[in-house]
Amino acid sequence: MKAIVRTKYGSPDILELKEVEKPAPKDNQALVEIRAASVNPLDWHILRGKPFLVRFMGFGFLKPKHQILGADIAGRVEAVGSKVTQFRVGDEVFGSGLGGFAEYGCFREDKLVLKPAAMTFEQAAAVPVAGLTALQALRDHGRLQAGQQVLINGASGGVGTFAVQIAKALGAHVTGVCSGRNLEMVRSIGADHVIDYTKEDYWRSGKKYDLILDNNAGRSLLKPVRALNPTGIYVFVGGSAFILTMLQELILKPLFSRKKGRKIVSMMARVNQKDLAFLKELLEAGKVTPVIDRRYTLTEVPQAIRYLEEGHARGKVVITV
Repeated sequence: MKAIVRTKYGSPDILELKEVEKPAPKDNQALVEIRAASVNPLDWHILRGKPFLVRFMGFGFLKPKHQILGADIAGRVEAVGSKVTQFRVGDEVFGSGLGGFAEYGCFREDKLVLKPAAMTFEQAAAVPVAGLTALQALRDHGRLQAGQQVLINGASGGVGTFAVQIAKALGAHVTGVCSGRNLEMVRSIGADHVIDYTKEDYWRSGKKYDLILDNNAGRSLLKPVRALNPTGIYVFVGGSAFILTMLQELILKPLFSRKKGRKIVSMMARVNQKDLAFLKELLEAGKVTPVIDRRYTLTEVPQAIRYLEEGHARGKVVITV
């Protein structure tokens, strides 16, 4: 089978399309003929091994443990392990697990769900990591309740486009922050109010929010925290200064939690079947629709990663296998 392979940490230039052996599923895995995958910031962090903290997360310290990247996939089940009970050969599925930038991959049964019949493989592959990040940030870490005021910074990106739609599905009043060129798109997916960050300092507007989901964490937590209601929650999931923001969280979190009732939370998505099934229900109900910016072929994975790294993708970047 063909796969995009790397043997060391580095830029997208080190990625190569190679012929490799088709994997065989373990007892708890399904072998999936991959029809589509999608690119996440996680992919280029793992590719480059940066920030260095990534190497301590099971991906390899001096050299990478995983040669094939790609965490989001959709495709057809070709074989199943002896302990797999939920899927059979021919089922169309989507889910998550490293190895997506290839023609075939083995993925754990508990990280897959059946693909909605009305969705394309490309749409389904766009969902897992970004959709789970948005869902868990809002519902679990942000404790979102119907009727609350929510601000989503980076509303036009991969996580942001899911977050706007999920927050609306959960009954929130949503303000989306993005650049001027994306205002109409963010409004079209359900945002009640949109702010062009190039023209307005949204942290100083005077408006207070019950929950802020920040996909573009800056160098200071003080501005966003001041935009919270007295019991508000600030959740950040990414940004150019993510590590610095995490260090600030360790210092400021106890202070704000104790004195002001406000909470600061950093998070990464936990891939699990229950939440994938919840997202599937939202997709089937038409409450969430993946926003796809660009499609690339398997041979174009390096270009796709470079484009995502630029930070201007509208929604998701998809790989058609």
